[in-house]
Amino acid sequence: MNAFLHLTALSLIPGAFLSAQDLPTTERDRPNFVVILADDMAWDDLGPFGNKKVHTPNLDRLAAEGMCFDQAFLTISSCSPSRASILTGRYPHQTDAEQLHWPIPASQIIFPQRLKLAGYFVGAAGKWHLGEAMRERFTVVREVDTSGFQLPANAGADARGNFVETATGDARSGCADWVSLLRERDPSKPFLVWLAAVDPHRPYDEQISKQSHSPDEVVLPPYHPDTPLVRQDYARYYDEITRLDRFVGAVLHELEAQKAADNTIVVFLSDNGRPFPRDKTTLYDSGIRTPLIIRWPAVVKPGTRCNQLVSMIDLATTILTLADLPVNRNYMGKDFTALLKGKNAAIRDTIFAEKNWHDYEDRARAVRDRRYKYIINHYSDLPATPPADAARSDTFKEMQRLRAEGTLPEVQSTCFTAPRPREELYDLVTDPHELNNLARDPAHLDTLERLRAEYKHWRIRTREQIPKLRTPDEFDRVTGKPTPARIRPRWSKAKMIKEGVLLP
Repeated sequence: MNAFLHLTALSLIPGAFLSAQDLPTTERDRPNFVVILADDMAWDDLGPFGNKKVHTPNLDRLAAEGMCFDQAFLTISSCSPSRASILTGRYPHQTDAEQLHWPIPASQIIFPQRLKLAGYFVGAAGKWHLGEAMRERFTVVREVDTSGFQLPANAGADARGNFVETATGDARSGCADWVSLLRERDPSKPFLVWLAAVDPHRPYDEQISKQSHSPDEVVLPPYHPDTPLVRQDYARYYDEITRLDRFVGAVLHELEAQKAADNTIVVFLSDNGRPFPRDKTTLYDSGIRTPLIIRWPAVVKPGTRCNQLVSMIDLATTILTLADLPVNRNYMGKDFTALLKGKNAAIRDTIFAEKNWHDYEDRARAVRDRRYKYIINHYSDLPATPPADAARSDTFKEMQRLRAEGTLPEVQSTCFTAPRPREELYDLVTDPHELNNLARDPAHLDTLERLRAEYKHWRIRTREQIPKLRTPDEFDRVTGKPTPARIRPRWSKAKMIKEGVLLP
């Protein structure tokens, strides 16, 4: 039995990873963890990261009391694969859950199960999106009705997989059970709670905020048209963020009421970028950069910022280290505890990210250092179609209308371009929106070749392969409507390989 299979087998045996040396010296030395996960929110749509137009007083407070990470990145810009990567501390293609709605296989080791075996109360509330095999890895799961987002699909989805909303009011946020989960924990145990919002995922609710955002005040990137309909779309997205912020405030208040705040590490991040064209599912910073905030009253100096590169595969390793638990070789991340303690030393020189199937077929990879990003589009013959929810958005409809009229600028037309460039290279200091592709610029050949080599080494190290067959699109790339290929619950990777739909 090889090392990986040996570790996988052990993971299914209660207490397999635990020995006397695994347990912390005293119960009081064991910190609590609250991980709050936004669904589809860009890193720069919060005041602490530059957007002062979005009303987020509680997240502003969290940032003022903790540390903001200005260079924190996800490994993928797609909901469920991103969560699988965060929980396993592995790159998406290593989890066998790299495509949207693929469940995490039972063979994978997630960090919450390690904490549970070490005596932690481990709870999850909100959007699940992990698969059935992961439920037993938590002490308590309070899953929100997400009307087709969950695995398997519930009765809220019709036979064709169209969304039929059954939740109402605040329940649609995915946050309604957060405080109640904190109240039902065992007070004699340290705890980890995984609080996963649905907000600000589409579809958007009307009038959910007492202080609705005005379309006039939204901040648009240059790759989206500046029209009243697009501005209104953004304003509703901002409102969803504000609703999320309200629940973050309720969690912070509950921790204080339980007198648990001082020994609790609160982590806030998003699973991918905003649900707009050229954001979510892309490898641009608008897709993979995440607004990471960590509050740890006993250690983190309030109001501090960290400018070192951090990948979200690092979170599992760091949490296990802080819980005084060993980190086995399955975890690919690095421990960034030193950054939390104010040491400004680099823990990594590069981050890696991938794009896989999400509603439509596509496959791309990215390498980013502090200044440059390299992207390779393996399926460059396909257009960079936005995810189906964004394809049905008012913003994309406006882009289609302007394109039909012949008035859509080139910088706003990249979602329609086919074939795409095989390679992309961006100087993120001079071009933060990644609009000027330097891959064919002789002046940047050395940078291009250096990042190509980084990608090659990463492929070998992580055993990344390109499938021999492409996965069928489940939505129409123009209308965003389901195709006959859409099946719910979606088959796992193993079943798709068995049925010949996907080859390893």
